Amino acid sequence: MMNLLSIFLKGGLIMWPILLCSIIGLAIIIDRYIVLRKSKTNIPAFMVRIRGLLRKKDISGAVSYCIEDKSPVANIIRKGLKKYRLGHERVKEAIENAGSQEISKLERGLPFLATIAGIAPLLGFLGTVTGMISAFMTIQQLAGAANPSDLAGGIWEALITTAFGLMVGIPALAFYNHFVSSVKKLVGDIETVANDVIDVIQDTSDSSPESENEEIEIEI
Repeated sequence: MMNLLSIFLKGGLIMWPILLCSIIGLAIIIDRYIVLRKSKTNIPAFMVRIRGLLRKKDISGAVSYCIEDKSPVANIIRKGLKKYRLGHERVKEAIENAGSQEISKLERGLPFLATIAGIAPLLGFLGTVTGMISAFMTIQQLAGAANPSDLAGGIWEALITTAFGLMVGIPALAFYNHFVSSVKKLVGDIETVANDVIDVIQDTSDSSPESENEEIEIEI
């Protein structure tokens, strides 16, 4: 039985771009998995602690707690609290800007993963089409006298590219959807915590009624 390397080599030149896609895709998957895993935090516990510190007006304590937590949510709140003395509007603005930056970091590489998920199967189909063209050229060269054994080898070799393309594309698409879902959940957590922080700051300061219903929304 042929080993994987010999099967790969029989797939032709198209196999090399598919291999490149698999390497890049795997690198992105590992990187995003590590980043998103480190980004998780206990949101209820974080909110209780931050809310308590802010109600005591212990801003330095809240900033220190955010530094210890090291999650994207904590980084965003920390950057907002640094503007505390300038009023809740500046805090809100700082949180929105920091939120956009953190979301960009979380989404880094995902467009490339989506591209790989789409292009790898197409490269596989391209390899199959070119292989079938070669098979029909063989039929023409043999003046129609080709028997099934003359074509079977070329056809199954052509189908290898489709199989490898799907083997790369399907996992890439699955991980892409998983990562997008994880990022959306993080965005929801960030908006919840950010709005809670703004509400507490407004409650502990002389805020205007017009701004009390404002909410932070971070686009993804």
